[in-house]
Amino acid sequence: MEFKGSTYLRLAAVAVVMLMVAACGNDHDYSPKPRGFYRINFPKRAYQEYDGGCPFMFTYPTYGKLEPDKARNAQPCWMNMQMPDFNGTLHISYQPISSKKIFNELVEDARTFAFKHTVKATSIDEGIIHYPDRKVYGIYYTIDGNAASSAQFFLTDSVKNYVRGALYFNSEPRLDSIQPVLDFVKKDVDVMIKSFRWKGK
Repeated sequence: MEFKGSTYLRLAAVAVVMLMVAACGNDHDYSPKPRGFYRINFPKRAYQEYDGGCPFMFTYPTYGKLEPDKARNAQPCWMNMQMPDFNGTLHISYQPISSKKIFNELVEDARTFAFKHTVKATSIDEGIIHYPDRKVYGIYYTIDGNAASSAQFFLTDSVKNYVRGALYFNSEPRLDSIQPVLDFVKKDVDVMIKSFRWKGK
C-alpha cells in the first residue's frame, strides 16, 4: 500500500499532537509540593520553682532544665535553661551592682547586646518591666525577624542586683519555621519574669 505525501504528513502531525497532549496531561503528577513543617507536640504547661544559692527566685517550665553555665568566663549564678524539646537555651547571668557606674554600664550592655541583632532583625521593641512591690525593674527586648536571639531582658533592683536573660535557638535563625515554638516559649519567659523576686526583700 502506497501513501501519498500529504497523507503521510497528516498522520505524522496527528502523532506529534497526541504525544504533546499526553505529555501535558501528566503535568499535575510533577507539580511542586507546598513547603511543609514538622508537627510540633507542645508539652502541657507546668511549672517549678528555682530557689538555689543565688540572690533571686523564679518560676520556670518543667520542660526546662537549669544547669550551671560552663563557659570559661562564667561567674557564680550564671546558668542556662536548656529546652531540649525545642533545641533552645535561655542564658541567664547575674551581676552584683557595686556602684552607680557599674549599674549604668550593665544597663547599656543589655541594650548593646539586644541591638547588635539589628542587621538581621526587622524590628526591636522595648517593653518596660515594673514591679515596685518586689523591687523588680527592667526592659524586655522583643527582636523580630531572622535574628539569632528572639528575646532578651534584664531585671534589677537598681541598687545591688542585676540579671540578664537571652533566648537562643540552636538552629539557623528562620522566623517562619520557629515562630510557633517561639510564641510558646515566650509565654513561659513571661511567667518567669512575672514570678521573679529577690531574696530578702
